[in-house]
Amino acid sequence: MKIGFIGTGVMGKSMAGHLQKAGHQLFLYTRTQEKAEELLNKGAVWCKTPAEVACQTEVVFTIVGEPHDVEEVYLGAEGILAGSSEGQMVIDMTTSQPSLARNIYEKAREKGVEALDAPVSGGDTGAKNGTLAIMVGGSKAAFEKALPLFETIGSNIVYQGEAGAGQHTKMSNQIAIATNMIGVCEALLYAQKAGLDLDNVLKSISTGAAGSWSLSNLAPRMIQGDFAPGFYVKHFIKDMKIAIEEAEKMGLELPGLSLAKKMYEELAARGEEESGTQALFNYWN
Repeated sequence: MKIGFIGTGVMGKSMAGHLQKAGHQLFLYTRTQEKAEELLNKGAVWCKTPAEVACQTEVVFTIVGEPHDVEEVYLGAEGILAGSSEGQMVIDMTTSQPSLARNIYEKAREKGVEALDAPVSGGDTGAKNGTLAIMVGGSKAAFEKALPLFETIGSNIVYQGEAGAGQHTKMSNQIAIATNMIGVCEALLYAQKAGLDLDNVLKSISTGAAGSWSLSNLAPRMIQGDFAPGFYVKHFIKDMKIAIEEAEKMGLELPGLSLAKKMYEELAARGEEESGTQALFNYWN
């Protein structure tokens, strides 16, 4: 297939690479062309605007930074929908606002274009290994049509319901991660103060009732002092803000999430916004 891919950052580059390896012709756009050089050198085609990507492809994937980036990429004067045509499919894998996902779905439907919101979880490791969890909202028919493509980049792919349902599911994911990350950091700090070997502690607790993805994949990075981003602190703060806003609309108070957001904001103010989320370990330093 001729597939468009917009956003080749920490995760997008690997995701697009899996599609390319599967034999699909890629048409790329990203704000910094250098980030796409590896894919371009392997035969991908560079486009100057999202609209140019859309007018040459059957399916367009996007994974960008903020909701305002999503809005510009899809609904701007040179956005995807400006260049799209009937029968096309667009799939946003950014973690964004459920309300924006529904708006894009409606605008796309007016042009005869199917839109799916399909945020992912699994970080840079999941993107590289093609094992991402993918949470999908939109029409069931569009989901089934896109499933073979999703299977190229993920391993846990679940249809969640109508437009926006994928984003709501991702908010649930981020809420679980936020408070769990505090627990992971505090567990390591406690073990450290007790004079224990942290690697040995992980061997015991990562496979028991305390086990989690963050404990298995990010705690070892904390121990090694590796705070390079698999997922940026600044993007996690964005996600937590969206989750709190959505919870408030539903009359729901989330004190654990509010605490995690406050801690990450303090960390970002100390210059860690470009670090990976495991940098929360440095909050106590």
